[in-house]
Amino acid sequence: MVIDQIQDCTHKKEVTRQILEALPEWFGLEDSREEYITESADQYVFAALDGNKPVGFLTLKETGKDTLELAVMGVLKEYHRHGIGRMLFADAKAFAKEKGYSFLQVKTVQMGKYQEYDQTNCFYQSLGFREFEVFPTLWDEWNPCQIYVMAL
Repeated sequence: MVIDQIQDCTHKKEVTRQILEALPEWFGLEDSREEYITESADQYVFAALDGNKPVGFLTLKETGKDTLELAVMGVLKEYHRHGIGRMLFADAKAFAKEKGYSFLQVKTVQMGKYQEYDQTNCFYQSLGFREFEVFPTLWDEWNPCQIYVMAL
């Protein structure tokens, strides 16, 4: 498995689309999915490659002069629990430190709402993210937004 930072905007969107469309449990809302895909062109994108096949990706976007947000991340289901998410995150975290950022943040659905997102929350916590704040209606009342943060 190789982690590669993608530079080409078109390729960023292709990889993002390929992975997100294969993960409807997390990215089933078309408008949100399309927004992630479109926005990836202007973000830092890291891809996990099995040979030439993208099997996962992670995007970072600047949300302040000191902070990057892990904007979206996805790994094909058949590659879950193989350390790919951790590999992607390790490269992204090293990149953030190299670039002089002080913090990483990530937004997800609050723990206790959906099993798939509970797994996601546990994953982020295992990486070292800590609970920062919940915004009950940032997205909508069915998906309270949990923000996690990490100092670099």
